Amino acid sequence: MSRTMEPADEQTVPQDIIEATLRAAEARGVSAADVTLRDIAQEAGISRSTLVRRLGGSRTVLDEALRAAGVEPGERKPVRERAIEATGTMISAQGLGAVTFERVAVAAGCSVPSLYATFGGRDELLRAVFDRYSPMVDVEAFLATSRGDLEDTVRRLTRLVVDSLEREPRVLPALLAEVFARPGDDNVLTIFRTLTPRLLAGLGAWLAGEAAAGRVRDLPPLLLTQLMTGPIFLHFLLRPVTSRVAAADLPSKEETIETFAQAFLRAVALPSADGEDRQR
Repeated sequence: MSRTMEPADEQTVPQDIIEATLRAAEARGVSAADVTLRDIAQEAGISRSTLVRRLGGSRTVLDEALRAAGVEPGERKPVRERAIEATGTMISAQGLGAVTFERVAVAAGCSVPSLYATFGGRDELLRAVFDRYSPMVDVEAFLATSRGDLEDTVRRLTRLVVDSLEREPRVLPALLAEVFARPGDDNVLTIFRTLTPRLLAGLGAWLAGEAAAGRVRDLPPLLLTQLMTGPIFLHFLLRPVTSRVAAADLPSKEETIETFAQAFLRAVALPSADGEDRQR
């Protein structure tokens, strides 16, 4: 006969588990409620399955034990938020191929069924991750607002792209690295089937509008977009290495942004009829 796992209470949660939870939370800079069972088990020097047995199969009893010890565990982030953050960290460290629902569930402290209920499938999870960590949302929000002249707009868009490349976890650089290494990989194609239409609908559409207004050369939107972003991607992908081997020759971030913005303008901007910058 199988043994039923009985729920524990705050008196039955071992003190070493409570202490391991607090150490793990402090080490990771999160609330006790956001520490995964895997991290707690690692801190306590036991397996996750052993920890689950000691808790009687319920995370709730650990929270109750923490409160009884005078520690407010806080509220856990929703599964969606935990999964997006865990997946972003995983992609940054290990690449797209490492992402499976099983691994994400462990890292996010949730179940595989809860991930399916939240995202429907792996592709939707990846889309949510790149929505969060790519520059697209920021670029779209900026382009939807009132802007200055062409030069100022290009400069600010360049900065948005640079900021997304430097943002932790470094999801966009990890994706670009996989593009160069495995351009035909199904994981890469899945992401680009989503990102490319958005890129052309956002940045590409704005550039097409500038071309129609006679402010930039009338080139295909995809080429204009690549002319603007390609040098930025290459420079900032290589910058961590360049900073180690040629630090004395490496310009500052602000100087680099200005250089690429001006180079793009020299390549595509057209003079206005009156010789002055046209305002948006």
